[in-house]
Amino acid sequence: MHDLVIRNGAIVDGTGAPRFIGDVAIDAGTISAVGTVEDRGAREIDAAGLLVTPGFVDIHTHYDGQATWDSLIAPSSWHGVTSVVMGNCGVGFAPAAPDRHDFLIALMEGVEDIPGSALAEGLPWDWESLPEYFDSVDRRPHTVDIGAQVPHAALRAYVMGERGADHEADPSPGEIEQMARLTKEGLMAGALGFATSRTVNHRSRDGAKIGSLTASTEELLGIGQALKEAKRGVFQFVSDFRDIDFEFGLMRRIAEECGRPLSVSLLQADQAPDKWRSILSMIEQAAAEGVDMKAQVCARPVGLLLGLQGSLNPFMLTPAYRSIAKLSLAERVARMRDPELRARIIDEYSEGIGASPAVAASRSLDKIFNLGDPPNYEPDPSESIAAQARRDGVDPAGLIYDLLLDNEGRALLYQPFGNYAEFNLDAAREMVLSDRTLFGLSDGGAHVGAICDASFPTYNIAHWCRDRSRGAGLPLEFVVKGQTSDTARHVGWFDRGVLAPGYKADLNVIDFDALGLYPPQIVHDLPAGGRRLLQRAKGYRYTIKAGAVTFENGEHTGELPGRLVRGAQPTPA
Repeated sequence: MHDLVIRNGAIVDGTGAPRFIGDVAIDAGTISAVGTVEDRGAREIDAAGLLVTPGFVDIHTHYDGQATWDSLIAPSSWHGVTSVVMGNCGVGFAPAAPDRHDFLIALMEGVEDIPGSALAEGLPWDWESLPEYFDSVDRRPHTVDIGAQVPHAALRAYVMGERGADHEADPSPGEIEQMARLTKEGLMAGALGFATSRTVNHRSRDGAKIGSLTASTEELLGIGQALKEAKRGVFQFVSDFRDIDFEFGLMRRIAEECGRPLSVSLLQADQAPDKWRSILSMIEQAAAEGVDMKAQVCARPVGLLLGLQGSLNPFMLTPAYRSIAKLSLAERVARMRDPELRARIIDEYSEGIGASPAVAASRSLDKIFNLGDPPNYEPDPSESIAAQARRDGVDPAGLIYDLLLDNEGRALLYQPFGNYAEFNLDAAREMVLSDRTLFGLSDGGAHVGAICDASFPTYNIAHWCRDRSRGAGLPLEFVVKGQTSDTARHVGWFDRGVLAPGYKADLNVIDFDALGLYPPQIVHDLPAGGRRLLQRAKGYRYTIKAGAVTFENGEHTGELPGRLVRGAQPTPA
């Protein structure tokens, strides 16, 4: 008798092969048979009319803090994700000298918009080294498996002290050697790779640019030698590509000389809507010449959620709004309904008082939309706030002001700022179709006051394989492969992402017709009452991790089979 048998499902096995009707048998946390299974199971799931897929593997998350205090790893675990990789963008909490805790919290708060008060209360700090941090994460069971990377900014701060936070300060040869040694120590203890950031958008809570921003070729190659010597690990980069030739040349040289896979984040920017094509072309050329480089992309816009409860709203820096900003939500809503204050806030906004780069996006009212229920992440330009105001003959600033007061101030508006230069997702589709791109950039666990993109895996299937009406879609088998075996193999996890005997029994049983997203909501469930955006899904009948049913009809069963995965995992024999 098998431990579990899933019967009569439409199996999408993660390899890209056509779906087929069959059974999946599971024993001792491993898939033991796929096809026609004669023997019974101690538990059986009838999957007739449902999809059966591998569990999704999200390689771009920021659960570095949350994983130490939370076993659920929501919202990713609500979206069919059974394995995550954290430590991206060079930020994390190890190695950590005792006197650098506040610095690392401030950096994570600034870069990834995770409340510092939640981190200060939630992090146990029962580590200093990377191996000790891994042990701390591993002591807590989770709903998902977790992989970690060596974060460059934390490494710099540990080795260089205060100088490590200054991107203009170069480490000495001895400090580079120490960073390489600690990176290798982390790799040997189970790190999946090394992550760094080279974007001016990544700043500490006080506005200081991230220390790794202009790290020298000598520093990065020196650290890269650790991956070369250890013969393991991947590089993860984020870059503005301010100087494409230099930045790309640096990454290519690192990947080539160290002989390890490298990925870099790639989005379409409004300011340079075709720049991504040049970068992707260079990646494809490098791959053709034997250098393993890929781009992490996303198949929907990266978008800000604007609201009175969140980190951003269009009026947040006007003097009149700032005078009430520290009041409770209910008190603010009551004050904002006062006609005199309303007029003052709108006048200041319209005159540009309080405008800054931090809220520049929220001044583009032709690119702000009602998100709706169900959420619409590919809205038509005619649905923008500006277009609605023109139709109604009203002031657009007044319209957005009133919309923010809906639902007692809990309304959220949507402002796509990446992958939406042409007001559609055609460019995103073109990106994901390249064989040198990876589904990524969900940022699960991060940007919790303004972005809620951990729902990417659900959206990718529902929108691209069923719902898209403004252009061509994508095959279901292609999307499933893209967020299972493709992502798993990139980080060296060859034991998952495929439904075949010997592979880890991580699966989803999905009602494809019902699959979808609920609107994001702000909740206050982080340590110290910290707020975050969460978004639930519908249509997941079962999520199974290592053979244990972790979620049934979207509700956690109490099972916590997930563990820290240390390093690459071999293909089953």
